[in-house]
Amino acid sequence: MKKYLIHGGRPLYGKVEISGAKNAAVGIIPAALLVNGVCRIGNLPQISDVTLMLNILQELGANVRTMNRSTVEVDCTAIHNHPVAYESGRKIRASYYLLGALLGRFGQAEVPLPGGCDFGGRPIDQHLKGLRALGADVEVKNGFMCAKVEGGRLKGNHIYLDVVTVGATMNVMLAATLADGLTVIENAAKEPHIVDLANFLNSMGAQITGAGTDVIKVRGVEQLHGGEYTIIPDQIEAGTYMAAVAAAGGEVRVNNIIPKHMECITAKLVEMGVEVEEDGDSLIVRRNGPLHRANIKTMPYPGFPTDMQPQIAAVLCLADGTSVVTEGVWDNRFRYTEEFRRMGAKIQVDGKIAIIEGVPQLMAAPVEACDLRAGAALIVGALAAQGISEVGNIRHVERGYEDIVAKLTGIGAQIEVVDLPDPEVQSANAAG
Repeated sequence: MKKYLIHGGRPLYGKVEISGAKNAAVGIIPAALLVNGVCRIGNLPQISDVTLMLNILQELGANVRTMNRSTVEVDCTAIHNHPVAYESGRKIRASYYLLGALLGRFGQAEVPLPGGCDFGGRPIDQHLKGLRALGADVEVKNGFMCAKVEGGRLKGNHIYLDVVTVGATMNVMLAATLADGLTVIENAAKEPHIVDLANFLNSMGAQITGAGTDVIKVRGVEQLHGGEYTIIPDQIEAGTYMAAVAAAGGEVRVNNIIPKHMECITAKLVEMGVEVEEDGDSLIVRRNGPLHRANIKTMPYPGFPTDMQPQIAAVLCLADGTSVVTEGVWDNRFRYTEEFRRMGAKIQVDGKIAIIEGVPQLMAAPVEACDLRAGAALIVGALAAQGISEVGNIRHVERGYEDIVAKLTGIGAQIEVVDLPDPEVQSANAAG
């Protein structure tokens, strides 16, 4: 089993370049299915989720051509409308975006239920509600989401989402782009990657307004044309490196960011005693003094992002005093806290609330990532801990962070990838 060996207790210095946004990329790649022509997508992060999504497009018959490390050309003109392969689609949570895109283009689609991180139920009821409002018959059977519209073309409608959900907002946008008439999405999510998806579609000829507000309007068009688009920087990747500096100490320049997208993260780190200086499309992050306690509640954008909750909790493990972290988006997102207790953290969890009593020092330990952001949080903690930590299940981390080992090494971290036996296998072999 591949693991990270992290020698902690070393402050971080230097600069780090932020890659394209994972959450934007996994929505924009399926959006290419709607385009009649070639679209060139730039600033794609080199992560396994992007690779999986591009592979699915190729399995459907798309021509995908790699131009350079972060740019691909995608031509979906000749794709086939057959079911997305079960083994391919189930590996990635964002597979549900394929449902809206294929349904919008062909009037029918079969897509496996999503996989990805497992931290509580990820209901798709709002996705199905939105697609049904556009005229589709939708059902879930044999592990697939199956949708079909009589007549082959969806019809615009007024849709109110019962909860603020990024996935359903984006899925309805995809489906409505080629629909007949006007679609209005109320109680829409406002995240930066929703705006990025709208900008991508508009650059290819869509007519979408209101992205970034709670009311999005999509006026359907007959077809989209090819074009070129560059994905926004990854807000969560940037926040993760900021958290690493906060935990380990030092000074790092975080380049290629959009400061507006970072405001909620920056404000909380400053409250915790971290210095953050804005310089164009960069943030200079430094931490030399003690960390202060803080309370955090995750909320939809522009609130504090749930995808940064574990990383900031890792920093709070080292803060003076007692902090309270409330998870306002997902259930069961505190599973990582058990691993932090192995490192000497004092954390108590009660439902959606974690109470963290700061300790002077974390100690190295063997730990296992249970999901993408939990893995990132364990890396943050290990960078600050005394000794050498083993972080397992790193496949989760590779889903969402491009070149994380090289980037951390570049700012002074001592981290390496090793192939170590799985402790359970090792114990079984010893017993046998």
